[in-house]
Amino acid sequence: MSAGALALAGVLALPAAPAQARTTAKGDVIANLWEWNWDSIASECTNVLGPAGYGAVQVAPPQESLKQTNYYWWDVYQPYSYSLNSRFGTRAKFAAMITACHRAGVKVYTDAVINHTAAQTGTGYDGTTITDKYATPDWSRTDYHDSSECPTSDLTIQDYSNLTQVQNCELLGLPDLRTGSDTVRAGLANYLNSQLALGVDGFRIDAAKHIPETDIAAIEGKLTNTASGSAPYVFQEIYPGTTPQPSDYYPTGDVLDFTYASKLKSAFQGNVSDLSSIESSGILPAANSVSFVTNHDTERNGLHLSYKDGDTYKLANLFQLAYKWATPTVYASWEWTQSDQAPPNSSGFVSDTDCAGGSWYCLDRDTAVVGMVAWHNATDTAAVSNWQTMSSNVIGFGRSGKGFFALNNGTAAATYTFTTGMADGTYSNVVDGGRTAVTVSGGSASVTIPAKGAVAFYNSSYTCTVGCGDAGGGSGDTVSATFNEYASTTSGTNVYVVGSIAALGGWDTSKAVALSSSGYPEWSGEVSVPVNTSFTYKYIKKDASGNVTWESNANRSTATTTSALALNNSWNVANTDATDVTFHENATTDWGTNVYVSGSIPSLGSWNTADAIQLSSASYPDWSRLVIVPRSTSFEYKYLKKDSSGNVTWESGTNRTYTTGSSSGYTTSDTWK
Repeated sequence: MSAGALALAGVLALPAAPAQARTTAKGDVIANLWEWNWDSIASECTNVLGPAGYGAVQVAPPQESLKQTNYYWWDVYQPYSYSLNSRFGTRAKFAAMITACHRAGVKVYTDAVINHTAAQTGTGYDGTTITDKYATPDWSRTDYHDSSECPTSDLTIQDYSNLTQVQNCELLGLPDLRTGSDTVRAGLANYLNSQLALGVDGFRIDAAKHIPETDIAAIEGKLTNTASGSAPYVFQEIYPGTTPQPSDYYPTGDVLDFTYASKLKSAFQGNVSDLSSIESSGILPAANSVSFVTNHDTERNGLHLSYKDGDTYKLANLFQLAYKWATPTVYASWEWTQSDQAPPNSSGFVSDTDCAGGSWYCLDRDTAVVGMVAWHNATDTAAVSNWQTMSSNVIGFGRSGKGFFALNNGTAAATYTFTTGMADGTYSNVVDGGRTAVTVSGGSASVTIPAKGAVAFYNSSYTCTVGCGDAGGGSGDTVSATFNEYASTTSGTNVYVVGSIAALGGWDTSKAVALSSSGYPEWSGEVSVPVNTSFTYKYIKKDASGNVTWESNANRSTATTTSALALNNSWNVANTDATDVTFHENATTDWGTNVYVSGSIPSLGSWNTADAIQLSSASYPDWSRLVIVPRSTSFEYKYLKKDSSGNVTWESGTNRTYTTGSSSGYTTSDTWK
């Protein structure tokens, strides 16, 4: 948070043992949904972030904060208490948001305000009343720095080059917590641990420069692990200044790179050709930093680009996602006319995000950005290669044969021939959602880039059809992929498969491939997909009105060779969490009667006979079928028979039991009883 940008806004400090994100790793893109309410974030994780392949969502400070008659965005940086009932929703909604994001495969990082409490007295969003800024529910006067540690007459920072003032005096009059005290460290750790207990995965330390690194380390040392058993991921705000330096904070986590954002603004408002030397321009090391194009402070104080810069701003975000460097963030918030303006709200409580209503700028779901998130994930850690500067406004580069990206910051379309480093073939342009394609021949491609636009393609966007040549070394161009998904539905609802390649709709649900219900509750369909191609996919349900429900698990992934493949899945069971059990039941039947298995878990129909799984009679009287179920799970099951009229007969005796482990290839050997 900028000291100069906010009237009385806060600064944040933060938590836990540093867990470093893998540089440009798959699924590391952070969506910064700044000051969205919890319901809207839950929906965005489910319907946008998870399917698009975002790795995490950064959310606003979740604690109770100042509530005043004239609502401002910076009210949330004035903590009133560490209650998790805030202007964004209740504690219960906060917890539900975390659960929804996790189900979509998205981690949750919260903005942690731990440097200070509120400068203004009044009443907070959970009803807490403060009449003296040093008399709060959580702290006493001795828990704040005073004149014995801050040398200024009014206890505020007056010289930002003086380390003692920066870290022991008050930022804009905000009471500065004595983070060197073990009592304060324990209290702050308890607040952060209360979030970790609900499933939070990490924290952003706002204004970390105002807290000594040793104090942050001590607070982190008191934090519990995340639900996955790892230390919380920490990234810290070190606003530019003479002291302290970003490198001072590398031991306690990654650091947000303001210089990177400044270099992008300079290049996109000048010559993008300057980006060829960005790595040597003074930006922070990739392994220690988190990049961004703008944030809530810098879009208002003019330091960086903002949505008000239109296509130039979006283009800078596309470059950030394309270039192999630090962990990238995509900022999405509301449109504003006054710098202090609060988000759309009702009596201060933030309203649901309406991306179509004109008040919010939802860059995270922009077609080009979503396409580049997939591109970013597909190119993974591949090195930048084949850099080409065609003019001061046009550049292009590859990622060692995994993908190619070119941008045009000019005001007219530009056509150039680029060396792509890609295998020959025709590829979808992910920037426009696959509406256009690029053909690579001899490793080169003639590319027309729209004004203020970009073109990008990668291996999994290969769209070759019969006769267009070899892609990625295979002897053929497409191969059959059979998608089998166990999914129970209600009448009028159907199941589809959608994914990252054009054959699966390029994540466009209107182009998803419909599966057949002839083997209900198993839905199946055969799709021709490119050979030797890695892609991600997921199943969705559509009701009669066209409403879409996504699976809650993370994106599934697979890779083709030159042979046909079959993909067996179960609704809401992620590939990484799945194993298979082949059920064998020895049972004699009359003609027209079949044997089914049902059980206590959703993958076995949850005891609903209509959703029981029909077994194959190919080896009669041994009825069998492979079923996808969760790993390391105990469940009950039983066999039943259905005749041609749908009459059900259960086998006798108690329910059978089974427990899966962490491997695969489980089997049962049962006899009707």
